[in-house]
Amino acid sequence: MMKNIRNILSFLLFIPVAAQATEQSSDVESLDTLRAFIEVYEHIKGEYVEEIDDQTLLNDAINGMLTKLDPHSGYLKPRDVSSLRDSTSGSFGGIGIEMDVIDGLIQVIAPIDDSPASRAGILAKDVITHVDDEPVRDISLQEAIEILRGPLGSAVTLSILREVEGQPQEVIVSLERAVIRVTSVKHEMLPHGIGYLRISQFQNRTGPDLIKAISNFQSQGEFNGLILDLRNNPGGVLSAAIEVTDAFINEGLIVSTKGRDEFLDSKYKATNETVLADQPIVVLINGGSASAAEIVAGALQDHERAVLIGNPSFGKGSVQTILALENEYALKLTTALYYTPNGRSIQATGIQPTIQVSEGEALIETDTRIREADLPKHLENVSEQSGSSDKIVDRLTKDNQLLHAYNLLRGSQLLIR
Repeated sequence: MMKNIRNILSFLLFIPVAAQATEQSSDVESLDTLRAFIEVYEHIKGEYVEEIDDQTLLNDAINGMLTKLDPHSGYLKPRDVSSLRDSTSGSFGGIGIEMDVIDGLIQVIAPIDDSPASRAGILAKDVITHVDDEPVRDISLQEAIEILRGPLGSAVTLSILREVEGQPQEVIVSLERAVIRVTSVKHEMLPHGIGYLRISQFQNRTGPDLIKAISNFQSQGEFNGLILDLRNNPGGVLSAAIEVTDAFINEGLIVSTKGRDEFLDSKYKATNETVLADQPIVVLINGGSASAAEIVAGALQDHERAVLIGNPSFGKGSVQTILALENEYALKLTTALYYTPNGRSIQATGIQPTIQVSEGEALIETDTRIREADLPKHLENVSEQSGSSDKIVDRLTKDNQLLHAYNLLRGSQLLIR
């Protein structure tokens, strides 16, 4: 086998070697490096202390090339291709996080709603340092996926490094692997006709499901504004992000992509199939909003169609193309960058909110002054109380950013009247 591979590599070098006299110096250096690769390959095969099969060695060489490019390029094995297909359809196994590998460490982009990770309290920007007491260092994204996935119902313990008030803190989390079924779109009507719509991940069905949710709001009569929650949304299918944005604007550019070659450049424009053209929109974003979520937020911001509230987004503005290879393997390669309608690059910068608001519970000052209800023998108000206001106050005060979004829409609603 080794002899066959050496012959193949030598054959690949034969034509360039014959024409070497006309090659530029950079090409000659490349040929020298290829020859060095063959020599290193032969030394490893013949002299390394442990025997390594050709497939492993070649796979590692390919992975080595890709991991030096950027965190999102990778060499996908057949099961990795299958897992990627499952994630876009909305059902797969694991602990339920979207992640990146940065400097060889696993960093959480966002926990997936209603997943073991979400229920265990894993947060965006958490760094996973150990899996079942085994240190995690210098691995690729695909290796990280393999480490964290396992048999359904199996337990796994994670050691997490988390920044708390500017100081690193170690957190130990134990959870069970499960089938992750992502419900892409959730919605409910808040008081005063303000609709709340959350997109947890952009999947193949996200666009149609969003349109159904908006139709449901519209059928309820009073519908005065929309809160679109994209917090901790790690992205997903580009076409779904385009469909969602198209539901709110009826003309103009949604997003463009630009690569090294012109054939990789694309422009995606809105159609006139808008389902919500008039009502005001507030979009919630945070550091876990990435990729497709940033495309939607950036487009609505550039078109002045929505006010963005929250924290700066993650900043993943690159396009990955899946290229099929032999034996059901695939190459995931970064081929272009995303740009908002105004030409802003999302990469490593993210989307800045219109109004920056901290996360967590709302800080509402208590009025300590004595009021009529505090006086002894005061007359009771006997009017019928529905209790709905107490419920909404309880829900909103637990979510500072949601409260700001609700107050903004409620205030604009009153001013228009």
